Amino acid sequence: MRHPHEGEPLSVGFVLLRRFTMMPFAAFVDCLRLAADEGDRSRQLRCHWVFMTSGGHDAMSSCGAAITPCSPFRDPGEFDYIVVIGGVQDEHDAVDEAALAYLKRVDEAGVPLVGVCTGVFALIQAGLMNGRRCCVSWYHHGDLTQRFPDIEPVADRLFIDDGDRLTCAGGIASADLAAYLVERHLGKAWAMKSLHIMLIDEARQGSHPQPQPVIFDKVADRLVRRAIDIIEQHLGQTISVDELARRIGTSRRNIERKFREELGVGPQKFARDLRLRYGLWLLHYTAKSVTEIGERCGFADTAHFSRHFRDAFGTTPTAMRKSAGEGAAPVDPFFLHVGSRSQVTS
Repeated sequence: MRHPHEGEPLSVGFVLLRRFTMMPFAAFVDCLRLAADEGDRSRQLRCHWVFMTSGGHDAMSSCGAAITPCSPFRDPGEFDYIVVIGGVQDEHDAVDEAALAYLKRVDEAGVPLVGVCTGVFALIQAGLMNGRRCCVSWYHHGDLTQRFPDIEPVADRLFIDDGDRLTCAGGIASADLAAYLVERHLGKAWAMKSLHIMLIDEARQGSHPQPQPVIFDKVADRLVRRAIDIIEQHLGQTISVDELARRIGTSRRNIERKFREELGVGPQKFARDLRLRYGLWLLHYTAKSVTEIGERCGFADTAHFSRHFRDAFGTTPTAMRKSAGEGAAPVDPFFLHVGSRSQVTS
């Protein structure tokens, strides 16, 4: 890794692949932009960046916006990092062989590679992730596992720093990774300056868990929606009904009545079932042990978790993990979606 000398900017080259996703790209480069100069003046003083594509043509994003100007691929030695921003995954798309060849050159030059969002797919296709873990969004976990069964995907954290390989789940987590690199090279004050202007309270570490797909709609009652929000935010602990009622400003009797009217179950059973569904998701999408998953889902011990899991799903967590490993259909990323009273009670 090339460490900038005093007064020398942190230099980042972006490889923008076809139909790249705008959010992770914008979050990453804006963190650099805000750290590069005083205020919001955008001069490339402390940070320097270049956008690159095969042949130097404009880069078309998945939302239809184009990035210009872009440069042809440059000497990797100009950069401290090469950041690969991936895009929409379509098996019918032609592989960008020129981009893959360039990534191999970057590796040979000893410059760290950063795979953001599906940019990690390109690193894998270039043969640069063998024997390494790679961070991926839970949304792309199944696709990566199916296409690259020899690669270990990690979908329960924001990013992984493996020295000369850094991989990031994408989305707004790109800002966290960019701030992590800015802090490493320029200091914490510059990283925090960027995040605060972006209205991000604090930098999240790479080990911070990804938000899980816990989605509810068609819940009409305002108090029930507020209670569900609180339950979702505390899946790792048991919140008593009395405490839940206090937080939303009502009585225990009222919130229990409203839950039964809206969802067909009381708040205590709803919360426990939700924690079990979260455990089911973790069994499919992470390598955490059954004991770790039980603890993360707020159960007192493994036996307690396993007993309730069997009651809910008809099998043990260990058996569920085994069937998932043997190619059973993965959990739908939106399996926690609840749209009606019948869905909750089924």
